[in-house]
Amino acid sequence: MAVNEARIEGDTLLLGDGVRVRFMRTLRLPEKGTHGLPPGLGTFPLRRVEDHADTVPERWRAKGGVMMPVYLREAMWLSFGGSAEPTALQVGVGKVCAISGKKWTGRLDRRPQNYVVLPRQPWLDGINSGEGTVRQFVAVPLGMGATVEGQVTGEETVGGLQLQAFPLAPGPRAAWREEQRRLAEERARFLTTNPPPFAPAPMGYGAPMAMAAPAGGPPAAGAAMGVGAGGTMRQEVYRDDRPAGDWSATPEARVFVHLVTPPEWRRITGEEPPPSPADRAAYTRAGLPWYDYDDPDGTDLAPSDTLAGVKPVGEWLGDDLDPWTPPAPHQTKHLGPPSPPPGAPIADGDW
Repeated sequence: MAVNEARIEGDTLLLGDGVRVRFMRTLRLPEKGTHGLPPGLGTFPLRRVEDHADTVPERWRAKGGVMMPVYLREAMWLSFGGSAEPTALQVGVGKVCAISGKKWTGRLDRRPQNYVVLPRQPWLDGINSGEGTVRQFVAVPLGMGATVEGQVTGEETVGGLQLQAFPLAPGPRAAWREEQRRLAEERARFLTTNPPPFAPAPMGYGAPMAMAAPAGGPPAAGAAMGVGAGGTMRQEVYRDDRPAGDWSATPEARVFVHLVTPPEWRRITGEEPPPSPADRAAYTRAGLPWYDYDDPDGTDLAPSDTLAGVKPVGEWLGDDLDPWTPPAPHQTKHLGPPSPPPGAPIADGDW
């Protein structure tokens, strides 16, 4: 295994050579219908497991990684940023691939593709379960059968999320960097004689939005949490258009992300967890934005047949009783692809 180059910087996870992953709090979607992209309502806090070795469960110490607090049925999405250098990123939910639906192998595969390509994939909100759609990542306790892991494997022994980043192989990486250097020189020469007018940058989907959340919320049972499937939203998972041999066979970094209930977060870290999730009906009534995203040059992957069969968490936890107010057409903001100092290392373990 390669030396693990995973670190935390604030509430951002750094993987390898500049990949930045933020775990975003968001509004949980209804489990019926197909919806636009919900907003980012700030980041989940992250802490290294090894910094709390005396209070975390022993099995967590063996896996290493990081932990974050989530409420029962709280939704999340993964925001990708940082370096523009191409990276193949694997995303697992209970060691089930969120892209292919296959069991986690730790190796890149194209039949079917079991990773997303950064920076083309700006974020991932859920499992690849439909044509041009995903089903939202939603936190649920282990032991009920509600997780993706439980439905795909028949067991719930892993939980959490798993990430692994692969860089380009040395030859393609050097060629990519040289091409970027050439393009940067051409751009600099053009801007010398054609300075752009000033315009403020629009706030992207990944930008956290300040919003008060109601206190309280339903309690979560037990410390071990996994990922289930929530509502359906319009989002493509893009096909890799590079030759398979362009990628390194060795990952630069990997990390296990443990999901912990708010009471356990308080016990383990001594810190207060974030407030309970925001009220989605109040959010929409306030006229705040939802989003849509389109990359005209990207090609959507075929959905996983396995993940398409995963049932929503409401099948186990009961109907979603939160009121749903669809956003007005003017509330949906249409987004497209943008123009083109680390902290302490995170310990890896056996998972």
